[in-house]
Amino acid sequence: MTIQTKEIKSFFFSQYFSDGLRISLGILLPALVLQQFNQFELGITLSLGAICICVIDNPGPVVHKRNGMAAGNLCLFVVAVTTGFARLNVYTLGLEVTVFSFLFSMFIVYGNRAASVGTAALLIMIFMMDKEMKPAEVLGYSATILAGGVWYMLFSLVFFGIRPYRAAQQALGENVADIVKFLRIKADFYLPETDIDDNYHKLVSQQIHVSQHQDAVRELLFRSRVMVRESTNASRILVLTFVDLVDMFEQIMATHYDYAQIREKFKDTGILTEIGQVVHLMANELENIGFAILSNTRYKHKVDFNPVLEQLKTKIDTIGNANETSNLVLKKILINLRDLNKEIENIFNYYNSSSSKILIENNNDVEYSKFVTHQDYEPHVFFDNFSLDSAAFKHAFRVSLVCLVGFTVAKAFALGHHSYWVLLTIIVILKPGFSLSKQRNYQRLTGTIGGGVIGILILMFIPNTDVQFTLMLVFMLGAYSFQRLNYVVSVVFMTPYVLILFKFLGIGHLDIVEERVIDTVIGSTIAFIASYLIFPTWEFEQIKTSLAEVIYSNVNYLVKIAQTITGKTVTTTDYKLARKDVYVKSANLSAAFERMTSEPKSKQRNIKDIHKFVVLNHILSSYTATVASEITVKGMHKATPDILKLLKKSIAVLNETSKKLGGDRLEFTGEKAEPAEEQPAPTVTDNLLKEQLDFISKISNDIAKIADDIAK
Repeated sequence: MTIQTKEIKSFFFSQYFSDGLRISLGILLPALVLQQFNQFELGITLSLGAICICVIDNPGPVVHKRNGMAAGNLCLFVVAVTTGFARLNVYTLGLEVTVFSFLFSMFIVYGNRAASVGTAALLIMIFMMDKEMKPAEVLGYSATILAGGVWYMLFSLVFFGIRPYRAAQQALGENVADIVKFLRIKADFYLPETDIDDNYHKLVSQQIHVSQHQDAVRELLFRSRVMVRESTNASRILVLTFVDLVDMFEQIMATHYDYAQIREKFKDTGILTEIGQVVHLMANELENIGFAILSNTRYKHKVDFNPVLEQLKTKIDTIGNANETSNLVLKKILINLRDLNKEIENIFNYYNSSSSKILIENNNDVEYSKFVTHQDYEPHVFFDNFSLDSAAFKHAFRVSLVCLVGFTVAKAFALGHHSYWVLLTIIVILKPGFSLSKQRNYQRLTGTIGGGVIGILILMFIPNTDVQFTLMLVFMLGAYSFQRLNYVVSVVFMTPYVLILFKFLGIGHLDIVEERVIDTVIGSTIAFIASYLIFPTWEFEQIKTSLAEVIYSNVNYLVKIAQTITGKTVTTTDYKLARKDVYVKSANLSAAFERMTSEPKSKQRNIKDIHKFVVLNHILSSYTATVASEITVKGMHKATPDILKLLKKSIAVLNETSKKLGGDRLEFTGEKAEPAEEQPAPTVTDNLLKEQLDFISKISNDIAKIADDIAK
């Protein structure tokens, strides 16, 4: 199967396409069914409610979807009734737009799903602004919209109830694909033609995607009682596969070396190119297994890498015998490759073992519920953010003010019959941070213009209504399938879908295209100016917090290692929680850095130092993961005083760095490692551990120097 064919098939098996299909059906069915009974207007109103509620139907546990959509339906009805009466007077409507824009934008303090509830409420307000109806019709119309929202909620829940494991399986398969990309980037470090600095940039960027997908899978698996508590093979396989995937990602992260040095050292042997090729072959194998998970099929033709690894071992031994230089680093790489191969075999066996014994043997005592974050929905969270120190408050205030301006412009200049598109554009584009708003602005404009051209060509040159309707369905499916995957493509599909729909509704024709583009440009312009001038949020204002948090998480990881080697019991759960925190905080820092690079040059403070910090943090967490893995596997206790001294030194340096950046300290208060009366000679493992901890100490000092420059 070619790469292009596999990518296309992966898309159709993915949760993106599944979401697009579910949303499209949930919106279309009321209108199509009621059209058969000559109740098309009623069907359209029901579909309008479904359009608003589908915004809340984001990936996550079913119980969260249910609660979110239930809250969304309540808000939908209240806002619909309010708008129905407020629209009778332009001033009361303007007041509603201002107040509701602020109120529902503040929902972001309760997380992404709550923010989508706020977006759904604002959508129905915008859609009803220009709806002509008598006061006596408001309650009935609002109840119909509510019925459409309830219909979509029930349809979505039934959709997931039929195949309760499918969403988790899809997310898991997509997570494998992310790790495959990460592994390929790591493999490229061994190839002499690869630019090391450029490859680091790709690596930290891909780490963001891996972390985000892992969080999504954690939510689906560990927040669901069905997945964690059920004793079915299906649920156990999903949980164990994800646990092994996270362990595999740790191993890939931990395989860090001084690539410039080993390239120089072994440049004439050709061994590094062979290592890179083997890693790429393993990535291919993992990709095939991931595709099988995603497509819910069996993959039975696993490649046996043992002969390949034996040949590699023979060549590494030959290099060691032929050269005076040590080949220890090559042996360490070979061990990493064997460990990676073992993890791939484990995941393969979960899906191809005829016995459940392997699942029972691999069951461990990890407390999964600790690996998901718990959102506080108490009222005080909302009111605690009523301050200009709160980014959420500034965002809500900005949205409120900009929506009032957009509303005033739309009403004052009578832009057309669908001037609500100005407000719709503003709501979609404005994000808490400048870089996100700028990115969404560009995507919205590009997609609308491109989609408008496609819509015009279809309406002008394809008069057949059956073909137009078929194309509308394809565009609708594409719009909802790509809305999380690629927003530009989503808008390109969305625009002709809306234009053809309006044509069928008898509302305008080609002039609708011009109106939509003009309204989008006006809304985009207002949103862009506002994101730059009204309480702008720049990354340099918050980057120190991200730096301090990632240092604190690294200190916590090192403290767990120190506690273990002084004899204190540290559980597997404690280690994995510390590891997860390091990777999540590192991904957050990398994401903040990427957002900073898209901001105006004048706002990119210490950009080079922060880039160095991101790379050094990756190296630090990689080496810490290596040490943690060796200690937990080999059960090392009662280390020598010099080893503990190195650990304490790194912890102290990082604690001081965190303090300078305004972060917290985490002191290690463990036992002292006292030398025995007859100190045994250091083993190879002891020497290797000391070498690794010495490097961690060096990296910690490098991070401290860069942090000093940033703190100033």
